[in-house]
Amino acid sequence: QVTLVESGGGLVQAGASLRLSCAVSGRTFEHFATGWFLQAPGKEREFVAALRWNFNSPFYGSPLIGRGDIFRDSTKNTVYLQMGSLKPEDTALYYCAAGAPDRVTDPDEYSTWGQGTQVTVSS
Repeated sequence: QVTLVESGGGLVQAGASLRLSCAVSGRTFEHFATGWFLQAPGKEREFVAALRWNFNSPFYGSPLIGRGDIFRDSTKNTVYLQMGSLKPEDTALYYCAAGAPDRVTDPDEYSTWGQGTQVTVSS
């Protein structure tokens, strides 16, 4: 069974950068992928980025295109989401998810979720 623990959220000013971490423990499997989703108050979860581990191939959603980078440290079994040029509208709870999704953008296709880490961007 896979478990995920996110960290790295916090309160930052607009224009700052932030790196979120997702520590993955447990046994991974074929077609394993990790994704990041954000959820603002009163809104649905929105796809941010994902990484397929077998090909180390990244995917990005509209919230962070051109401002984000998802990558993995295989020695630590940790996936990172580097975010730059943060805006107040990036304020949300950021979740790490894992599974074997056919569509990495669909939250329903991930089987495991972390507890979330809050990112707040002040203007």
